[in-house]
Amino acid sequence: MSKILPRNEHQIERALRVVVGLALLSLVFVGPHTLWGLLGLVPLATGLIGSCPIYTVLGFSTCPIQPSSKTMS
Repeated sequence: MSKILPRNEHQIERALRVVVGLALLSLVFVGPHTLWGLLGLVPLATGLIGSCPIYTVLGFSTCPIQPSSKTMS
């Protein structure tokens, strides 16, 4: 599954995506009651999953580089 949805979002970015997604989604229920708020599902889902498909296609990542588990001999 990690090849399909690799972790490519930093923790802060994930939190921001969730907040923005919830804010946009609230437009459906509170405020102007517009269905454009459903676009908030995209940043909400990518924030909860931790993987952005566009980042994957472009080969981009905001995750900190993790050290390799291989030992040098």
